[in-house]
Amino acid sequence: MSKIYIGIDNGTTGTIGIVGDDIESKLYIVPTRKEQNYQKTAKNISRLDYAKFLELVKDYDKKDITAILERPLNNPTRYNSTMTAMRCFEAELIVLEMSGIRFMFIDSKEWQKELLPKGISGSEELKKASLDIGNRLFPQFKDVKHKDRDGILIAEYARRKNL
Repeated sequence: MSKIYIGIDNGTTGTIGIVGDDIESKLYIVPTRKEQNYQKTAKNISRLDYAKFLELVKDYDKKDITAILERPLNNPTRYNSTMTAMRCFEAELIVLEMSGIRFMFIDSKEWQKELLPKGISGSEELKKASLDIGNRLFPQFKDVKHKDRDGILIAEYARRKNL
């Protein structure tokens, strides 16, 4: 049995990292699709593309996978961002449950404390540190166009902790 860790950064703008024993590490941007919202005013929303999400893990034995989901943003002053993150989180949970993939939850502070330098605070500084550390640990992803490497760092944290 080979252990495979999937780190899932919360929200529709996050990343998904895959690390494990005897596999090539991978980094993806959360697959989404645009759709019209459910309100009177015409507006598009981003939703998890569950079929593409499942494609990311199709080559692995599901018994070997542990998905680690970062708890989503829950901030009443950022209502739209919170709702998008919660909607994506629920969709990810449903896909993982239906596919039989084991999962657990993590707070961002837990993995950040272990992998990012001490004294970093503020969203922008945390993103910058995540990008820098992620690119150092996984240089093969340095050209991935994304503001951070949270997904792969969550997966790496889980691997190191043998979760």
